Amino acid sequence: MTVKKALAVAAVLAMVAVACNKSGGGSSGVSKLPTKIGAGEGALNLIAWPGYVESGENDPTFDWVTPFKDQTGCKVSVKYGNTSDEMVNLMRQGGGTVYDGVSASGDATNRMIAHKVVAEINTKLIPSFGQMIASLQSPPHNTVNGHHYGVPYMWGPNFLMYNTDVVTTAPTSWSAVFDTNNNPYSGKVTAYDSPIYIADAALYLKAHQPSLGITDPYELSSAQLDASVNLLKQQAQMIQKYWAVYTDEITGFEQGDMVIGTAWPVNLATIQADEKVKAEATIPSEGVTGWADTWMMSSHAKHPNCMYKWMAWTSTADVQTQVAEYYGATPSNAQSCTKLRSDIGDAADSVYHCGDQEFLKSIALWKTPLADCGNGKSDCQDYSVWTEKWTEIRGA
Repeated sequence: MTVKKALAVAAVLAMVAVACNKSGGGSSGVSKLPTKIGAGEGALNLIAWPGYVESGENDPTFDWVTPFKDQTGCKVSVKYGNTSDEMVNLMRQGGGTVYDGVSASGDATNRMIAHKVVAEINTKLIPSFGQMIASLQSPPHNTVNGHHYGVPYMWGPNFLMYNTDVVTTAPTSWSAVFDTNNNPYSGKVTAYDSPIYIADAALYLKAHQPSLGITDPYELSSAQLDASVNLLKQQAQMIQKYWAVYTDEITGFEQGDMVIGTAWPVNLATIQADEKVKAEATIPSEGVTGWADTWMMSSHAKHPNCMYKWMAWTSTADVQTQVAEYYGATPSNAQSCTKLRSDIGDAADSVYHCGDQEFLKSIALWKTPLADCGNGKSDCQDYSVWTEKWTEIRGA
């Protein structure tokens, strides 16, 4: 089988640390979890990353929404979000009553838990939950003190993508986009437009300036954050355009305005499928940041049974394989790997790293920066500070 596509910010203050240290995370009192899924309410309103809720309209080969509606009677409506900050704000609309659920990345999940926007989930009602890769069954970005706030969906790296006609030798270091000294790609570099991108600079500095003492790119002291921000301010001189909507990077590469920069698998997959320009991607020596996305249910969901049914449906191996082949991300359900290998061969392992626990552990997955450093200290800079610094970097 040929793969079509192979490959206002909510400030997080002390309340995040407080909420995440209480039993039950963002919940209050004793959790009352459902013991069974009832009849569907006939509708489901979701927030999702583009490509995560496909009904065959973009490509008739890929449709996991229609069979879900046919089996459950839950008609799916979706609002696509382009950034984690946008999704956090959307989930808080109307006191959290507008949307039933969200496909949240790790830099948004803890904020939603802290703000009590999302509900604790009874994973026993998700038949495929035990099939998830081990490190994603109780990860810190969606599980607090043993309380689960979501079901794993897809994951992937923020790797370095480059135009092979211009960047003729595969880069081995992120210095290709951070080193401003006679950089041949200056003016055609791109980067992800989000405060969380500061972590990419911190990961680079962790390797190149060990005297800074960076151990976790999301747990930065004031000095470590300032160093990362200074690096990004220097890089800004070489940036052609920052991208938040993934199609902006695709367009930039295909028009020749961009030739190198951080990217998601779907960006590379689309460019390679379009065949307008040659592009490849690499994992530089310093490592990469990345994301592991979670389906989370609103704590005020109007259609909770449909949302539980959706989480159960999208956690199955068959559905996650479809998403992987369409979007280019890696399934959380390890049983998807057999079908993925059958469909795309060696790429399931060499490109997707399907079921590869060690590769997943090597990725610095997005998480919400908190004042609590996680090492007994509380002198780290939280996400509200990161947001202020990102505005300085962007000059807007």
